[in-house]
Amino acid sequence: MMNKPLAVRPAPRFPGGVRRGVFLLVGLATLLACSPQLDWRELRPDGSGAQVLFPCKPDIDVRPAPSPRGLVVCKAAAQSFSLSWAEVAEPAQVGAALRAMREALAAKLGAPLPEAQTLVVPGMTPQLEAVQLRLQGRDQAARVAVFARGLRVYQLTQLGAGLDEQAWETFLTGLKLLP
Repeated sequence: MMNKPLAVRPAPRFPGGVRRGVFLLVGLATLLACSPQLDWRELRPDGSGAQVLFPCKPDIDVRPAPSPRGLVVCKAAAQSFSLSWAEVAEPAQVGAALRAMREALAAKLGAPLPEAQTLVVPGMTPQLEAVQLRLQGRDQAARVAVFARGLRVYQLTQLGAGLDEQAWETFLTGLKLLP
């Protein structure tokens, strides 16, 4: 049996401008794929009793006195993401503090308070006022979750003109209360 040589056709030649354009498009697509707007990272802010995923490098402000409280916030993709916490003096103040947190954000946005969804964060203290909701203001929208563990109350917030729902789900489900 005799092997026949295979006919090899030369690769098609494109004009230089087309070839450069294709390489430019492929390079641009690669660059965009490698530079995400949301770069998730895990944090355990001192004094928070929480572990949380943030989509960008946050600024952290913790104040131990007169009562422990803190704020962790970052901005990415035209949105701001934050976790705040504070200690209340008595168990009877927890529900009122959670209610006041969401009402203050609604007032700041000029948004009516919609019906809230029940919220469960593993490790939280069960509380009727532990909820999540979406607020729509004139210029901005917000997703907010308020909950407590013991005497510590928390607020997780996503704020922006347009909200990335997938980012909110990642932010919320990436939150863990530490033992």
